[in-house]
Amino acid sequence: MVTVDNKKFIQEYWDAISGKPKPMSLLEKYISDVDFINHIKVYEESFPHYELVADDYICEEDKVVVRARVRGKHTGDLMGIPPTGRIIDLPFTVIYRIRDEKIVKGWLYLDRMELMEQLGISSMN
Repeated sequence: MVTVDNKKFIQEYWDAISGKPKPMSLLEKYISDVDFINHIKVYEESFPHYELVADDYICEEDKVVVRARVRGKHTGDLMGIPPTGRIIDLPFTVIYRIRDEKIVKGWLYLDRMELMEQLGISSMN
């Protein structure tokens, strides 16, 4: 069944990258969406070896949705925000479209305000 195979593929992908370096060769093994790869590179530079923890998987046809958390330490520049050294533990949701055992499109949803709060950056000033 396609949805079961897609879920296993995403679980394998998460096992390969969670808490580990994310070199381009590894990302390209699983992902063909250049924009999604670039997004991962930005966050890997900001939170090296960040960890992904899946809470739920929802699979439908060629899509896998994961409700999860990302954990990491802010040690690199994040879109102009200098490293704070703070640990983040942030809930997020990601949707993957999979074709021929590759992520061909990825959509990530997270609360950027919560991220800024966890980094100690107040938007209320």
